Amino acid sequence: MYKAGFCQRPKKWQLALIMETLLTRITLNPQVCHGKPTIRNKRYPVELILDLLASGMTYAEILADYPALEEADILACLEYAAKLTRVKSIQKVLA
Repeated sequence: MYKAGFCQRPKKWQLALIMETLLTRITLNPQVCHGKPTIRNKRYPVELILDLLASGMTYAEILADYPALEEADILACLEYAAKLTRVKSIQKVLA
C-alpha cells in the first residue's frame, strides 16, 4: 500500500485524527432508524454495512448497491465497530 518514494506511512497521531474524522459520519438520532447508529443521519444503519461486509461483499459492490454512500462511510462503520470493541473487560450478563 505504501510504496517507497510515493507516500509515507501516516504517523500515529495522523491516523487518530483520520479515525476521529471518520466517526463524525456516524450519527445517533432517535428519529432515524429508532436511534440506531446510522451513516450521516441517513437510513443506512451501521449494522447493515457491517453485515454486508461480513457476508463477503466488497466495498465496490456495496457502493454500487447504495450509491448514496461513499467509501469513507464504510470505513467509518468499521472504525465505529472497532471502537465499540475497545473495552477493558466484558462481563457476562445472566438473564
